[in-house]
Amino acid sequence: MKNLLVQKYGGTSVGSTDKIKNVAEKIVSEKRNGKHLIVVVSAMGDTTDRLVDLAHEINANPSPREMDVLLSTGEQISISLLAMAIELLGEKVISLTGPQVGMHTSSVHKRARITGVDDKRVINELKENKIVIVAGFQGLDENRDITTLGRGGSDTSAVAIAAGLDADKCEIYTDVDGVYTADPRIVADAQKLNKVSYTEVLEMASLGAGVLHPRSVELAQKYNIPLVVRSSFNHENEGTIITTDESMETAVVKGIALDQDIGKISIMEVPDRPGIAYKLFSMLAAGNIHIDMIVQNTNRAAVNDISFTVADDELQDALDISQKFAFDVGAQKVEFDKGVSKLSIIGTGIVANPEISSRFFETLYNLGVNIHTISTSEIKISVLLDKHLAKKAMIAVHNAFELNQ
Repeated sequence: MKNLLVQKYGGTSVGSTDKIKNVAEKIVSEKRNGKHLIVVVSAMGDTTDRLVDLAHEINANPSPREMDVLLSTGEQISISLLAMAIELLGEKVISLTGPQVGMHTSSVHKRARITGVDDKRVINELKENKIVIVAGFQGLDENRDITTLGRGGSDTSAVAIAAGLDADKCEIYTDVDGVYTADPRIVADAQKLNKVSYTEVLEMASLGAGVLHPRSVELAQKYNIPLVVRSSFNHENEGTIITTDESMETAVVKGIALDQDIGKISIMEVPDRPGIAYKLFSMLAAGNIHIDMIVQNTNRAAVNDISFTVADDELQDALDISQKFAFDVGAQKVEFDKGVSKLSIIGTGIVANPEISSRFFETLYNLGVNIHTISTSEIKISVLLDKHLAKKAMIAVHNAFELNQ
């Protein structure tokens, strides 16, 4: 379908009835400029947090299935209110839940992955000249149970729909003007990037930059869907365009990312024999635990220490699995540390430039930062450091690479 635009509005963008009315006016303006519109919406403001609190008042350990049933209601409130606001402006509109829009997912509750999008219903509604409002973050599994997609689920929903219907582009509206060189809430003089590659922003997202979720960027890159990150409140700013990779001839640090919502797990004195790492990480994979930085230290007496990091919201599950693994293989003990953060520099080709890595580590040394772990790829260098020094280190590194210019 020509002139098809997918927009996504986050929770802050629809955090009140006044904000919902403002979003409705923007959507209607796009419609009257000749666009076919699918709009994906998150739950209002802190609705999801309030629903989690309600659940825990009833049951300290509710089942993942019932949590998905509960949490999916947040987006349904948003889509119905937004549809009502658009109706008031005189445009044809329909709101659809994830299951109604044909969002098929795996059966992993709270962290489901999209397996397909049945676009028949959406196409039929668009042909009737309606604006289609879709509940993000949710879908339906093969058992016809409601599922939720986990962190960044609405971003992922929007890009999946854009890919499935071959939209012209997907616009992500949030409370910032675009993708910045660092989190402007921490680094006051961070600069907005006008354009950035899929690969670079994927690293930024996966390393803690909260503007986009990595899964949404992966989908956009796979299906070559142009992404635009824009502010819901500043319509004059064109935001950041995310598109195909740029030349790798010149290594330039594009951004600094900080992830403070992680924990480190260490399994001490693991027997040093073939297949031991496979056993641990296959158990974690079976529990759908996403592992980040991994370090194995070789000790004497044929034992190793294995450490890895996970997101805060998966820490307890990862600890439970690690304890079982330690018991099964005869490891000494399992420890965890929530007092760490991951600081990363991102830019095409930077790991091959010794001057960049030298400046990064020199800056941390001058601050007296003790580095726990180092991880690299072609376009990033990440370190694990003490959380109480993380923000100070981020500002210093941002200045060292003159990203404030």
